[in-house]
This record gives sequence, C-alpha cells and structure tokens, in this order.
Amino acid sequence: MNDIIHLLPDSVANQIAAGEVIKCPASIIKELVENSLDAGATRIQIIVTDAGKTCVQVIDNGKGMSETDARLSFERHATSKIKDASDLFALTTMGFRGEALASIAAVAQVELRTRREEDELGIQIDIEGSHVTNQESVICPVGANFMVKNLFFNTPARRRFLRSDRSELKNITDEFERIALAHPEVSFSLATPHATLFDLPASSFRQRIVNIFGKNIDKKLLNVQVDTSVVKVVGFVGSPESSKKKCVEQFFFVNGRYMKDYVFAAAVMAAYERLIPEGDKIPFFLQLFVDPEKIDVNIHPEKTEVKFEDRHTIFEVLKAAVRESLGKFNAIPTIDFDTRERPEIPLFEQDAEAQQPEIKFDPDFNPFDGPSLNLGESSLPPTQRSIPHHRVSFDDIPTSDPVHAATGGGKTASRFPKRTMPVDLPPYSFTNTEGSVEPVSAPLDEQTLFSSLSLDEKQEWQASAAEYLQYRGKYMLTAVENGLLIINISRAHTRVLYEEYIKSERESAHESQGLLFAHILELTPRQSAILEAMSGDVEALGFNISPLGGGTFSILGVPSGIEGMDPVQLLQSIVDEASDRFGDSDEPMLHSAALTLARRTAIPVGQHLSQEEMRDLAAKLFQTSNPNITPDGKLILTILPHESIVAKFR
Repeated sequence: MNDIIHLLPDSVANQIAAGEVIKCPASIIKELVENSLDAGATRIQIIVTDAGKTCVQVIDNGKGMSETDARLSFERHATSKIKDASDLFALTTMGFRGEALASIAAVAQVELRTRREEDELGIQIDIEGSHVTNQESVICPVGANFMVKNLFFNTPARRRFLRSDRSELKNITDEFERIALAHPEVSFSLATPHATLFDLPASSFRQRIVNIFGKNIDKKLLNVQVDTSVVKVVGFVGSPESSKKKCVEQFFFVNGRYMKDYVFAAAVMAAYERLIPEGDKIPFFLQLFVDPEKIDVNIHPEKTEVKFEDRHTIFEVLKAAVRESLGKFNAIPTIDFDTRERPEIPLFEQDAEAQQPEIKFDPDFNPFDGPSLNLGESSLPPTQRSIPHHRVSFDDIPTSDPVHAATGGGKTASRFPKRTMPVDLPPYSFTNTEGSVEPVSAPLDEQTLFSSLSLDEKQEWQASAAEYLQYRGKYMLTAVENGLLIINISRAHTRVLYEEYIKSERESAHESQGLLFAHILELTPRQSAILEAMSGDVEALGFNISPLGGGTFSILGVPSGIEGMDPVQLLQSIVDEASDRFGDSDEPMLHSAALTLARRTAIPVGQHLSQEEMRDLAAKLFQTSNPNITPDGKLILTILPHESIVAKFR
C-alpha cells in the first residue's frame, strides 16, 4: 500500500493560513498597519479602492527594511518580533506570528517599496500568488509602501463571499477606528480615490475620540484613571445622560491592542445600575495596561480576544473605577432634601438657660358657637384648597394631516397627532391588574386571522365591531367571534405609517414642510458618509437637507405630520439605525429610514385615544399588507381564545 501522507507546497499552506488571517480587505489593513506601528511609524496613510477589493495601499514613515529583510518578510513564519518560545509570554509588539505578509501574498498581487534611512536606494518587490515576479532597486522615501491589489484573484470562490462595497467599507472604517483610538500619538488618514474619510493628527486620547466621533461626545465624557498593582486603567466613560439603546461606542484596549471582552463590559455597565434606563448602554473608551507576562493574546487568529491571569480582580477594579468617576463628577444623583418648610431649629448656646415650653390655649373656645359650620373648600385656608383638575380633551385638537382617508366612506381620518405628554387613562381602562397582556395563543402568521380575509370582509368585520377598550394606554381590546382581540397600539400605528411612507415614496407623493429656521445636524465622518449614501431615500420621506461640509448638515424641511418633534434628533435616530444595519444587511436604505421614522412618530404608550381614533387605527391596520407583524417582525395583534377565558372561571 502506498504512503498517503505528504507535505503541502508552501503556496497551498499559505492559502490555508490566509483563510484564518485574511478574511476581507479590513484584515489586510489591520495586519499592515500593525506592522507599521511595530516599525515605529508616526504617520500612516491608508488608501482603498472599491472598498479594498481592487486595491489597499498602506504607506508609513517607519524604519523600512533592507533588501534581504524585504525579501524574507514574505516567507511564512518569518518575523523580527520574537526569537524563542519564551517571548510569546511577554509580548510587547502588535504582530509576532510572521504569517500576515505570507498570507496576503498568497491570495493577492502585492507590490512593496521600502527604504531604510541609511540606504541611498530602496527596494521594490512584486509578488503574485506567493511567487516573486520582480525585484529591483528604486528611489523611494524612508519607510514602507504596501500596495495589495485584486484580493482573492486566484481563489474566486472566496472572492464571491466578499460582501457589498458598502459592507466592506464599514468593516474598514471599524478597523481603522479601533487602531486609531489605540494609538492617538500616531497620525492616521483613511481615503478613497474620491474623498478623504479621516485625517487624524497626533493628539491626546480625548481629542482623538472627539476627532473620530464628533464634538457632541466631548461634553458627555467622564475621566477614569486608576493605578493598582494589577492593572492601570485610563480613559473615559459616558455620563448617564449619554445612554442609548443602539449605536453605542464601546472600546477596550490592553497594552495598545484592541480587544473584545463582554465580562469587562458588564463590569462597566454594573456601575450604572439604576442610573440609566434598563436596556440602555453607555459609551466608554478604556485603556488597560497590564504586565505582558500576565496576559495571553495568542488565543485567537485575529488577536481580539485576550486571556487575563487576574480577570476577577480586574473586573472589580474596573467597576470601582467607573463608580468613583461617576461620584467624582457628580454623575450619581444625590439626596436633595426639601428645606422650604423645615422648622427653624435654634443654635445651641453653651451658657444659655433652658426654659420650660409654654402651652397656650383658649379655655372659652366652643366649636359649636358662632355661625353655621361650612364644610366647603371656601372655609379652608388657600394653601389647603385643592387645585381644580382640568382634563384635556384631545378630540378638540385639530389634526394637521387631512390627506389620509379612512376605510369605507370618503371621510378623512386623523393622523393621530403626537401628544407631548401622556394623559390619564380613560375611566374604562383596566388599572387594577399588574403587568401587561401577553399573547396566550401561538404567534399568528400571514395565513391566519385577518390576512386571509379580503378587503371587503375586513371592512365588514370592522364596521360590526362595537366598542374598543384601551388597556393601560398600550393595547386596544375588543370582542371577536373567537375570543378577545388584543392589538398593540404603538406597533399597529408603526405598521400603518411605514406603509404610508413607502407608498408615498413609490408614488413620489411625499409632502415636505419647510422650517422657519434651519436646524444644524453634526455627524461623525462615518455617519456623514451613511447620510450622503441614503440622502435620496431621506429626501423621499420628506426631509430637505443640505451638506455644509465637515460633517455638518442643514435641515431645511421635514415630513409633514411630525410637528412638535425635534428634527435633529429625528434625523440623528435615522442615521443611527442605518449605521447599526449598514454592514450587517444589504437591505434597501429606504426600509431602514421609513421604519425608524415610523417608530419615532407612532402613538406613544399612555396616550388616550377616543373610540373614533381606535376604530380608525384598526381600519387602517387591516388594510396593510400584513397586519399581524411590524416591518421588523414584532407581533402586533393576537387573540385570547374564548376557551381560555372560560377555563379561568371553572
């Protein structure tokens, strides 16, 4: 029987290694920039073409390489960072395995120009698929200039798995932000052939954060600094007012290396317990400095996971450091006693004689003497009279959007104007039961309940519905043949508004309302690129925006029907949602913008609706393409079966 085990050729072995190290253009930038940092560069330029698929160029002013080193650097496991195994347990450099350049050269066409300061001429090396095609002396500046072209040109199967330019560019900017934040003392720039995305001068850590994420974040940062025998923590956390549900900037760095650590993130969030709404997150930018011998960074191909010897101790130090910062900057609310009606307590005098208190009363007072007793409020002192409670009737508030017609008949229906303050629940609302109504039956799909009915049948059912009951300002309840129908008001309105926005965009019938004074929106470079990419969809919804340069935009008009809302916050939320989905989904940007706008303008929880408004909302809901779920897949309505109700009383 013939032997079956054999050694793989270097080119094949390099391609296998590239599968772990080089996954996308952002991986190339990470490896090349880390090499530049290890070479002592103080200025690093990155240029990408077609989101890095066509070309990635990294230029630095580091030490450069000799002709021999330049040629040897592309060999597998060739490195200047370590010499023996013991060096792996005390790493002070970004790279150390010696696989990056060999892996890149195996799956791309690479051109390197490099020169040391003491050399008169530099060296140029061209490599294609691990094979050197050219090597010659050239005139070039001190440092290194890597040009990586046509990634995965020889592995078309892997090239097909690259995502869209939009997604790959987001990955590149994410990687760029991590490296630039970890090394504020180094000047960085990121550009495409058409525009400069980032141009960051060397600065302090705080200024680097502001340069990347915008001026608005500066006033929300609280300084954190603590030095112990185990770890030194330096950086910034956000104030409680900076909490958000999504798109929160959270960064950990250990010894100048970006890392992901959900346990340490939980330590930071634990310090904000009861200070922020449940589910919110806080931005933080924290640098940890630990003895290199007490951490292991060689446990993940991308080196983003780090193993700590004193993990539990660092957890407690982080939590205490953040709490100390919150207290130091008065971010933790203090007890504020009301002193307006406190009694006057005289100061104690050492030589004063104590006097016996005197009780004064009228022995001749008879409460039944004098005029007849008046129990009305007019007989009470003014400070004890109750203030008349004027209940607001929203039925008298005129609507501002008469263009949406109700079903059946031709009358126009209200757009459910947004109330700025929740009002008391109506007398018929259930208020004696704790908790909210949860669906008892299985979630409904498009083939059940109202989806199977024709439009005429839906209108006929709607016309026969007698009364709606509003429960806790969040749900609409009404009796149906099979039991009790429960509709989530806010989600139902979100579905209605979303389809109206999409329809108006398709029919080019969107209405925009001009603002008396322009509002200014300031965005980060990445957010600016996202807003410019979706500007057509945003304008289709009714916004009128104008770029002013430097990440600043002027808002000149907003969609009609959103009176009373802050246009800056509204557009900021649309950009935040789009940023969150930008690299994870290739869905149309219009969907994200319309859904965010619908959520923000939908009826809020606690708003009192009249019977007419509830009927109108239900009628519009049942005319949508899918009344069962929201555009992002959340349940809108369910039926509490009659049998389940009866069973409760057996």
